[in-house]
Amino acid sequence: MGKSKVYFTDFRTRLEVSQGVKLQNLCRRAGIGDIDFEGKFVAIKMHFGELGNYSYIRPNYVKAVADLIKELGGKPFLTDCNTLYPGSRKNAVDHLYNAEVNGFNSVTTGCYVIIADGLKGTDEAVVPVPRGEYCREAQIGRALYDADIIISLSHFKGHEMTGFGGAIKNIGMGGGSRAGKMQQHNDGKPEVDPDLCRNCHVCARECGSDAISYDSGKAYIDQELCKGCGRCIGACAFDAISAQTDSALEALCCKMAEYTAAICNGKPCFHISLIMDVSPNCDCHGENDAPILPNIGMLASFDPVAIDQACADLCQQAEPIRNSQLGDNLAKEGWHHHHDHFLDSNPNVKWKETLEHGEKIGLGTRDYELVKI
Repeated sequence: MGKSKVYFTDFRTRLEVSQGVKLQNLCRRAGIGDIDFEGKFVAIKMHFGELGNYSYIRPNYVKAVADLIKELGGKPFLTDCNTLYPGSRKNAVDHLYNAEVNGFNSVTTGCYVIIADGLKGTDEAVVPVPRGEYCREAQIGRALYDADIIISLSHFKGHEMTGFGGAIKNIGMGGGSRAGKMQQHNDGKPEVDPDLCRNCHVCARECGSDAISYDSGKAYIDQELCKGCGRCIGACAFDAISAQTDSALEALCCKMAEYTAAICNGKPCFHISLIMDVSPNCDCHGENDAPILPNIGMLASFDPVAIDQACADLCQQAEPIRNSQLGDNLAKEGWHHHHDHFLDSNPNVKWKETLEHGEKIGLGTRDYELVKI
């Protein structure tokens, strides 16, 4: 595989040229017009931000992308899958409310929001993973499976488990149904916190494996019968059910790459990443700490590995912001300097494994040419 082209522009503009126009021009130069959009359903896969978090991509940028897709003849919709963990996006009703509150609606973005894995995170398609080593099959949101074209629109930021969140995390982890997220995130199965259980039996009615009983007066999950689908997590209104143990971080990174390969397999995909408001942790938090790096620019590519590698390299070249989690760590007496902004911000992460494994399974290449416009 030869070098992939990744197109880059910074956030500088001249008078009367908006950031949205600049983003559209970037996408055109990167070749988005080579995709046949005419009459096609186009999933713009993104993250709507948890309630209380303000670092997610502004709706204005989303509208610029949606308007461009419509100009090219496509039928865009915004989409994401429900979360595995408790929060404001764990079912479609809460998720749609969350998106609305954070500014994503048909007026602000020019298209509608569809939650890809349905009301309770169970509307999924099971697809093979090309050259998968950790996952043979991926369980992905049905709307992503049904879409003709996928556009990944990522807020590139730090992440407490994967080092950073970019195109691969946006598609791979974000595109997994609740069962898909279980497969990636967790080596175990759900368990019940009896102190939080209200004995309402909703989880048992949702369970498709008859694995939940109430012999003790509280919900109990039989680990032998449980399939690990995560439906009970979404069904519980009291956050009494959660996953037991996280996957090893290296395995998590590799699984994300494999899920991305499964979701993108056989259909046109185009990737856009904005390196701005680079918070140290995921937009899934109900808050966001100060950015660890300055705003850098916007990137576009057909290659998810290459665009993530380019974003990571640009971040590594940037000067850390002193009053931030990264800056605080670097200022600590005796701090072990990793000379890696993601590791120095969250010292236990293993971000390079995502890109190495993605390249290994043929998802893309880390060898890229940065085309500045």
